[in-house]
Amino acid sequence: MSKHIGIDLGTSNTRIYMKGKGIVLREPSVVAVDQMHKRVVAVGADAKRMIGKTPGNIMASYPMKEGVIANIDETGRMLRSYLGKVSAGGILSRPTVIICTPYGVTEVERRAVEDSAFEAGAKNVALIEEPLAAAIGSGLKTSGARGCMIVNIGGGITEVAVISLGGIVKSTSVREGGASLDEAIVQYMKREYKVLVGDGTAEALKKNIGSVHQSMDRGEMEIRGRSLRTGLPAIMTLNSAQIRQALGEQSKKIVGAICQTLENTPPELSADIFDFGIMLAGGGALLGGLPELITKETGVRVTVAKKPLDSVILGIGRIIEASDNDDIVRYRAR
Repeated sequence: MSKHIGIDLGTSNTRIYMKGKGIVLREPSVVAVDQMHKRVVAVGADAKRMIGKTPGNIMASYPMKEGVIANIDETGRMLRSYLGKVSAGGILSRPTVIICTPYGVTEVERRAVEDSAFEAGAKNVALIEEPLAAAIGSGLKTSGARGCMIVNIGGGITEVAVISLGGIVKSTSVREGGASLDEAIVQYMKREYKVLVGDGTAEALKKNIGSVHQSMDRGEMEIRGRSLRTGLPAIMTLNSAQIRQALGEQSKKIVGAICQTLENTPPELSADIFDFGIMLAGGGALLGGLPELITKETGVRVTVAKKPLDSVILGIGRIIEASDNDDIVRYRAR
């Protein structure tokens, strides 16, 4: 079995790519820990189902926040569990791992990612900027002199990058992603209707009827929550226009980051972007009406990646498949 592993360590979800095998794991980035006995009781989908339902001694949480590690111990345990799942009972030992990080992270944050991977059993660790991996995985030609723009909207962070000659020329990031969009819906329900809904309900609203442009409205959805006035269960129906209002501030920040990056891009590369458009990747790319909103505000054509949820891990996979062990280890220094 190959000992080359790629990991997309996301705020909301973790994906693993194995050389010669493709994507072998997709799991939520969630860990449930027994605080009394200091042991992990569930990881991934099983742990996510526990959020908001655990007794006092068990804490189910996301160890990643806004694209970086918030709890290094839990992240290491989560990675060890995931590597164990894909290792076929221990056949895969001490792999070489290439793992992505947001562009512009601090050295402390980079070290935390490396330490978590080593804690999980990695022999060697190489890091790659997430926007570059997303661009490669979306099918953009990043090695030539022609400029391209990638907008990767993840669970905790949105990164906008202009890429040319295999490197990032200009980049802007905002702490807006899938999690903040969900939180915006929760706060909107509390503010406008005095109804408390869970994160799962907010996520369902976003995915099913979420829209940030009127042309892509998608009807209505019935939801259940708890009235903050009476404390009793509440049932109500929401439509896309209401969700668009809830997501207004977050969508403006994402579009603002794109406009700021375009303003700072050298003229020659700006011309390339105007000709070939903007590529959207990440789970947020599936938000209804987002391409239309970006095109309206920038005047630039927008394309959604064929597999936006997997763009980053597919980019890492292409690097792994095209490299030998030494190439991957050296990649961090490039």
